[in-house]
Amino acid sequence: MAFPELDPQVVALLQEREEQGIPPLSTLTPVEARAQRNPAFIALGGPPGHIEKVENLIIPGPAGDLPMRVYTPDRSGSFPVLVYFHGGGWVICNLDTHDSLCRALANAASCVVASVDYRLAPEHTFPAAAEDAYAATQWVADNGPQIHVDPTRIAVGGDSAGGNLAAVVSLMARDKKGPSLQYQVLIYPVVNLSSFDTNSYREHGEGYILTRDSMEYYRGHYLRNKEDGENTYASPLLAEDLQGLPPALVIAAEIDVLTDEAEAYANRLKESGVPVIYSCYKSMIHPFLSLAGVVDRAKDGIDEIARALCAAFIK
Repeated sequence: MAFPELDPQVVALLQEREEQGIPPLSTLTPVEARAQRNPAFIALGGPPGHIEKVENLIIPGPAGDLPMRVYTPDRSGSFPVLVYFHGGGWVICNLDTHDSLCRALANAASCVVASVDYRLAPEHTFPAAAEDAYAATQWVADNGPQIHVDPTRIAVGGDSAGGNLAAVVSLMARDKKGPSLQYQVLIYPVVNLSSFDTNSYREHGEGYILTRDSMEYYRGHYLRNKEDGENTYASPLLAEDLQGLPPALVIAAEIDVLTDEAEAYANRLKESGVPVIYSCYKSMIHPFLSLAGVVDRAKDGIDEIARALCAAFIK
């Protein structure tokens, strides 16, 4: 298969995957998918960078223990914090698959990153992940000093399904009158599970790491029924009102089934009076920020996020 529009490093990765004959997600059970895909994502993320302190915590969640990994760039002071939700379609990935990325973000933005190990589907369907994500954010706001965090400087962020959760937590925090959030970082977010009828789904639905087939797989495991897909806390793009949400950085990849909905969400935020930066990375695919071990431009995305967070956290 030819990929003339893509970055050469992305082309090399896709060709290698094609040669390996990696099976479609739809042929795997969730357990099989995790066993196959999680180690691959760890390898593609590159070697973990040094960070001053990494702490694994167990915090109270809506259904019991909720694991969280806290990355602290320095042992002194009180830091702003990015509460981070990993991608993986609510089905695969975990704290380890996004370890390198979270380390890089903490170092680049000089902030604490609190990475949340929310419950996965299909064992725990919607709204379990969203409830965990909100509970973790509330816990950080209530217990900031315990992890050297300034609770008045909280941002939420995530990639793909994690970008969905960051957008949803922002909505929940507004609707529930807290916690107060300063920023949201939405990295190629899923914001509409009610419909895949977009040009980017039609144009980029096959041949890349995230396909229409894999999105159908993820949606089928995450949602209980069609009505869930029309719920604002599953599909933030369907929210009637986006006013009062925290400022946002929305990052998209040019060659991705999710490009159109990411841009649409950025536009809706802007129309609602929310300050937004929309940044679409040319020649990139989903999930390029998690491919720092093989794709150099992942660092550009990390640097852009760091700049946006540093600006947002200035009091």
